[in-house]
Amino acid sequence: MQTRAKADAEAGVAESGMVIERRFTTAGDDPFDTFDWIEMDVEIRNPDGSMADAVEGVKLPSGFAGVPGKVCAQKYLRKAGVPKHLRKVPEEGVPSWLQRSAPDHERLQTVEAEQRMGGETDGRDLFRRLAGTWTYWGWKYGYFASEADARAYFDEMCYLIASQRSAPNSPQWFNTGLHWAYGIEGPAQGHSFIDPASGKLEYSTSAYEHPQPHACFIQSVSDSLVGGSESIMGLWGREALLFKYGSGTGSNFSRIRGAGEPLSGGGSSSGLLSFLKIGDRAAGAIKSGGTTRRAAKMVTLDLDHPDIEEYIDWKSSEEEKVSALVIGSNILQKHANSLMDAVWEYGDDEGRFDQRSNLGLRRAMVRAIKDHVPDPHIQRILDLAEQGWKGVDFEILDTNWQGEAYLTVSGQNSNNSVRVPNQFMDSVKGGGDWNLYWRTELERAEAEGREPEPCKTLDAGELWDKVAYTAWACADPGIQFDTTINEWHTCPEGGRINGSNPCSEYMFLDDTACNLASINLLHYYDLDTQTFQIDDFRHSVRLWTTTLEISVLMAQFPSEEIARKSYEYRTLGLGYCNIGSLLMHMGIPYDDERAYAICGAITSIMCGETYSTSAEMASILGPFPDYERNSEHMLRVMRNHRRAAYDSSADEYDGLTVPPIGINSKKCPKDLLDAARGSWDRAVREGEEHGYRNAQTTVIAPTGTIGLVMGADTTGVEPQFSLVQFKTLAGGGSLRIVNKGVPSALRRLGYSDSECKTIEEYIVGTGRLSGCPTLPVDRMKEVGFSAEDLAAIESKMGDVFDLRSAFAPSLIGKELCTGALGMSEEQYEDAFFDTLGFLGFTSEEIEAAQGHIFGNLTIEGAPGLKEDHLAVFDCATPCGAKGTRSIAWPAHVKMMAAAQPFISGAISKTINMPSNSTVDDVREAYNLSHTTMNKACAVYRDCSKLSQPLMNQLVDDNELSEEVTEEEELVERMVEETVKALPLPEPVAQPVAESFVKFIATRRSLPDRKRATSTKARIGGHSVRLITGEYPDGKLGEIILVTSKEGAAWRAMLNQFAIAVSIALQHGVPLEAFIKVFTFQKFEPSGPVEGGSGRVKMASSLVDWIFRELAIDYAGREDLAHVAAEDFDQFSISKPEITDQGVMRTEGEKREVQMTLDAAVGPIQERDAEARARQAAREMGFTGDICDDCGSSQMVRNGTCLKCDACGSTTGCS
Repeated sequence: MQTRAKADAEAGVAESGMVIERRFTTAGDDPFDTFDWIEMDVEIRNPDGSMADAVEGVKLPSGFAGVPGKVCAQKYLRKAGVPKHLRKVPEEGVPSWLQRSAPDHERLQTVEAEQRMGGETDGRDLFRRLAGTWTYWGWKYGYFASEADARAYFDEMCYLIASQRSAPNSPQWFNTGLHWAYGIEGPAQGHSFIDPASGKLEYSTSAYEHPQPHACFIQSVSDSLVGGSESIMGLWGREALLFKYGSGTGSNFSRIRGAGEPLSGGGSSSGLLSFLKIGDRAAGAIKSGGTTRRAAKMVTLDLDHPDIEEYIDWKSSEEEKVSALVIGSNILQKHANSLMDAVWEYGDDEGRFDQRSNLGLRRAMVRAIKDHVPDPHIQRILDLAEQGWKGVDFEILDTNWQGEAYLTVSGQNSNNSVRVPNQFMDSVKGGGDWNLYWRTELERAEAEGREPEPCKTLDAGELWDKVAYTAWACADPGIQFDTTINEWHTCPEGGRINGSNPCSEYMFLDDTACNLASINLLHYYDLDTQTFQIDDFRHSVRLWTTTLEISVLMAQFPSEEIARKSYEYRTLGLGYCNIGSLLMHMGIPYDDERAYAICGAITSIMCGETYSTSAEMASILGPFPDYERNSEHMLRVMRNHRRAAYDSSADEYDGLTVPPIGINSKKCPKDLLDAARGSWDRAVREGEEHGYRNAQTTVIAPTGTIGLVMGADTTGVEPQFSLVQFKTLAGGGSLRIVNKGVPSALRRLGYSDSECKTIEEYIVGTGRLSGCPTLPVDRMKEVGFSAEDLAAIESKMGDVFDLRSAFAPSLIGKELCTGALGMSEEQYEDAFFDTLGFLGFTSEEIEAAQGHIFGNLTIEGAPGLKEDHLAVFDCATPCGAKGTRSIAWPAHVKMMAAAQPFISGAISKTINMPSNSTVDDVREAYNLSHTTMNKACAVYRDCSKLSQPLMNQLVDDNELSEEVTEEEELVERMVEETVKALPLPEPVAQPVAESFVKFIATRRSLPDRKRATSTKARIGGHSVRLITGEYPDGKLGEIILVTSKEGAAWRAMLNQFAIAVSIALQHGVPLEAFIKVFTFQKFEPSGPVEGGSGRVKMASSLVDWIFRELAIDYAGREDLAHVAAEDFDQFSISKPEITDQGVMRTEGEKREVQMTLDAAVGPIQERDAEARARQAAREMGFTGDICDDCGSSQMVRNGTCLKCDACGSTTGCS
């Protein structure tokens, strides 16, 4: 124990405090001088790509280059309210360097008003704000033995954060130090705190003097609708207060009566789900308006609650509603179109609305009714048609999790869990029943000392199957093993553990809070010696335990009860991240007994050191206030932790039903094993002597945003998710690099430098044209490239991610394309023109070159890689389009089980499963989690959410286009009947019957030399060129379409569309038929038309513009023109003018206005582009979900939540 006692010469009072060792810094030197500093500009963009804000001149250590710096600047640098000039506020007993600052109003008066306040742009200010605040509060309340120790603590903490070795949870970055560093104040928000000196509850008078540094809260809720903070409605208010400051909260709602349960005043309860839906909507609204980031929420329910079945089904049934909304909206639009077409295609005005005369309308109505379109809605559409409406546009919903369909249903703003006791697991195993109880019956039975009477009895196995099915279907609910959780409870005299925070890592008493921090394990692994730096790690653990304890001291809380209990129990949440990357660097597979042993040992060191430090602080400041009555319970738990470090036999554990998985001494490196055991020897010995300052000290959090700030490859105890990383460069652009663990692992496994280079190039490609076997230099020169041209193309390889983009005409240059390569002007202007295909390279050659230059994104199939080593590089999901391997789901459970015996709380981690996993797999994952003594688990089966795209289409697009319509089926039946009626053999009758029934058109080929026109326009910001080919008689026979809209699929689709139209025209289909169908069609791009013939000024889509131009030129349809032909005459008295009302012409006092279409149309093609982006994201190892903060598709699983690797947003709370 590093403590010091010193004599006060004047008072004669013995003082003591913590002695702080310097391991990373030197006394008298600025800790920031050890870093190389960079300056970067950071753009903050909205999901639609528009600029929201920009922070220029951000200064950070070089390790923050790219995503870490972007996230730090976007999320954590204070954007406003920082005074230009500050002054120190003298305070008795506080050294001048540690005194807090306040605005220097005199000096500020000399500065222009708009320049007096600004934001943080220098990382030094941010890091000092955090470390300085912790040091200030620690110094004031006796945590340090001397000023030198306080200064050492300050310097070491600055270093730990700036070096990305560790980081506190997000609320610390948001809130801590704003008052100490800048004197920022704000009106009180209803918070409370305990005065450290008096121990009395007080109310905050400022929003920032006592910061809110806690990320995790557990709040109680009573069976009372209103009245008091514990009421149901009171909980929503407390949640709002937490969400505003970036924290998350969880509650167990089992005290609320079930549906139909009698009320004291008569009547019956509306049930739990009705209230949960209200809270869900409230949380969604609050998060949308949050000032920092999206917060998170956990809903927990005991398995014996009367509404447990409905609760389990809640999210699954709500997702089914999403499907119904999507299907229904599309069906409704389809039938609305069909009904309108049937009305307006009927020639006779009198009979068009009469079913008896308009048989087409009757058929459309029958089909709509068969598809369950409500009769009143059909009537409404017909009523609109009678009023002259030609069409009705309904909102077409989709499965985007940010879309209207998901926003319409409930249950989407929380993680849901069920509390599972061992009694239930025994019933499942034994094939027994499970009883549900009215809440009031449980209270009466307890008061009367009798067994409660069940209100309903279920088959335990069937209920367990229901849990497994819903988790398989929609990834909820998660499982919390109630008995295991409470058997490891350090303070049962204070009450049971009923709930958890949103990510399930913090589990303690109701109305308590926990502030988190995580250590980046990879920074403690020496690549040269290939050893884990145990002493550096222990030192960091000691400092962070002190920091989190000081954070309890200085904090304010959203309710009086949370303030009191946080003071009484002082729970902390230190954890780590990047163990998946660490194991790969060590050359050890994630699914390996050695990996589990290493994970257990490192976790044991961390937790043992935190409790040892807690005992050290207890020797100085005393144990937590409620320690005395819980001392025996806590020491029992401490000794069980120690037994796990020694891998004791099951019968040696005290008070445990399910024994933990201890450290396998045969698989664990000796230095780690000795340190793990030594840490617990000290923790137990010192705790027995002094007690503990904190009731809990460790959790494994998902470390989403802070993991990105630390530059961590993996979060918590998660494995790697991809072998390739896409890094955003500080100066703009992106860089694709192999995962840092791959080269280290290859060298650890004995591969030579040349073998490593070959394997790495197989994964990420060579990035060079030279040496590519399918694009040899000689052949490239034969088709028109010079050596200089090839060198220029190669120099730009880092800016693109595929071969076709590298050879895009816009990158190659017009002179080369239209010159040596022989492209036409139109081909050059096509941004997605297939240059290599045009030059004669086959698709197979192009695909092989793609792999050679840009890599395969997987290590599977790499030359020279031994089959036995593949497991080292396995990731959470298959890598790249060719990858098939991934970590099996039992490995996720076993890794959690290795860490759990050495964690005070629990572990936020997802058991990842492939999409083809079964309900039985989910159930077995839960069973294995229980038997390996995990406290909680959550399963995520790939594609279990409707919003997540599938890796492969269920049905090919070509097959979808070949779908047989009802009319085609009718024709086929008519042909069959005609064949039977003809007095001819079937082979002879078939073609005759077809000639009777079908219209057989013969193709009229265009001559080789024909008259053509080319018309170029710009619509909605996208260029399009319409090229027509005519017969000698002037009739239209061919169209060609060239567009610059992004997306090779879009370009190909337009090309195929033009071919289809051309073939139809040459087979005699009248142009009027196309004009009737395609004009007025609405989708993006749309809007004002620039260029073209000049007679069409507004288009609702590309095809609307195309067929308006064709109608004007070849069908004489002047009614489709916005500008009359005479208006092009310079002597015309009627000139067109675009106005808000439409195209206006004036002649004297006469005015004519031609209305134009609304350009706000459905983004059909945008959805196609988004689908392609999702598909590409999944091939790169991401989930395919879209970030609602920045619009990026770089989302990855993050514990039980998601995080965005592009901007750092997370749905978690760390």
